[in-house]
Amino acid sequence: MNNEDTAVQQLASLMELVTPGDGVLDVQTKAPGPEGSLPLPDEILRTWSSGDLFGLTQNAGMGWDPQDLLRPQYLVLSTQGGMRAEDGSPIALGYHTGHWEVGLLVQAAAQTIKELGGIPFAAYCSDPCDGRSQGTTGMFDSLPYRNDAAVVMRRLIRSLPTRQGLLGVATCDKGLPAMMLALNGQNELPGIIIPGGVTLPPEESEDAGAVQTISARYVHGEITLEDASVVGCRACGTPGGGCQFLGTAATSQVVAEAMGMTLPHAALAPSGQAIWIDNAIRSAHALTHLVERKLRLKDIVTDASIRNAMAVHAACGGSTNLLLHIPAVAHAGGLKRPTVDDWSDVNRQVPRFVDVLPNGPANHPTVQFFLAGEFLKLCYIFAKWAYLTLLFLQLAGRH
Repeated sequence: MNNEDTAVQQLASLMELVTPGDGVLDVQTKAPGPEGSLPLPDEILRTWSSGDLFGLTQNAGMGWDPQDLLRPQYLVLSTQGGMRAEDGSPIALGYHTGHWEVGLLVQAAAQTIKELGGIPFAAYCSDPCDGRSQGTTGMFDSLPYRNDAAVVMRRLIRSLPTRQGLLGVATCDKGLPAMMLALNGQNELPGIIIPGGVTLPPEESEDAGAVQTISARYVHGEITLEDASVVGCRACGTPGGGCQFLGTAATSQVVAEAMGMTLPHAALAPSGQAIWIDNAIRSAHALTHLVERKLRLKDIVTDASIRNAMAVHAACGGSTNLLLHIPAVAHAGGLKRPTVDDWSDVNRQVPRFVDVLPNGPANHPTVQFFLAGEFLKLCYIFAKWAYLTLLFLQLAGRH
C-alpha cells in the first residue's frame, strides 16, 4: 500500500468519525416555551431591574412553576466534583472522595428548601486534592487555589443578587477554607456551612495518610509489592468524605463548627450515611429560620468565635495549616486577625487532649471523634474550665 492509499484510508476513517449518524440531523428549530405567565404586578414591572426580571424568565425556562417564582431564593454553593450514576457508580471520576458525594448533600438541602416554600439555586466550584498532587508540580497550585476559589465563590454569590441566604457545602483542605472565606466575606447574609464529612477507615488496611508512604516504604524494603498494591487499593473505606485523619480537611470541619458556621455536631459525619444527610436537611431548615429572623453571619462569626476556633484547634492538635486559614476567615469578615502572640497564648492555656490520627497515642480515626461528640464534648470540657465563650450565637440555638 502506497502513501496515497494510506492517506485515502485515513481520510475515509476521519469522515466516518465526523459524519453524523442517521436521524441526528432532524433538528427542531422552535419550541412552545413554558406554559403560564410570570406573576408580574405593576410595581415589580416598574421598579425591578432588567436583570431581576430576566432572572424570572430564566427560572421559568428551566422548568420552575411560573406562579411560584416570587418565593424566597437561596443559593446552595458546593465543591462537587466528578459525576455519579444513580447507583453511585462513577461516570466520570472526581479528584478525591471529599467532593465525590457532596452532591447528595446539595440535593437533600435543596429539596428541603423547596418543601419549605423557597427556591433553591445550586452552583459549583470544585477543588483539587493535596494528596493527589503530592510530589508533582500540581502542589504549586494548592494554596493559591484557596484564594482563587474564594474569589470565584464570592462572585457566584454576588451574581445571584436575589439570594436571601447561603448554604456552603465543602469538605477538604482548600475547598472548605475557601468556602468559609467566601461566606464570611458575604457576612451581611445569613449563611451555614454543611461539612462533607469523612470516609470510613477500611476494615483491614491502612488509613489514607499512611498509604501515601507506600512508595518510600517499598523502596526501603519495608513493604512488599503485593502488600503495597492491596493497601493502596483499600485505604478509602467508603467512596465519599475527607480523609480519616485530622489533617487540614477534618480540622477545617471542626473549626467551622467551633466558629458557629455549622450546626452543632456537623463536622466529621460519615459520608453517605443517614446522619450525614440529616445534617443537610436540618441545615436547610436552620437557614430559613435565620433568614426569617434576619440573623446574618456577621452576628454569629465574631472575634469571640474566632478565639473559640483557636481553642478547639489547640485541643484537637489540629493541622497547622489552620494557622493560615483561621486568620484569613477572620479578615474576610472584617474581624481581628489572630497574631502569633494570640496563638501562643491559646496554645499555652489549652492542652491537646483529642486522640485522633495522626496524633496518638491510640490514633483513632476521625469517625470515632464524631461518635464521641467532637465539638459538643469539647464545649462541655471547656465550660468546666470557663474558657470557651459559650454565649456566641449558635445556628441551631435560634430556631
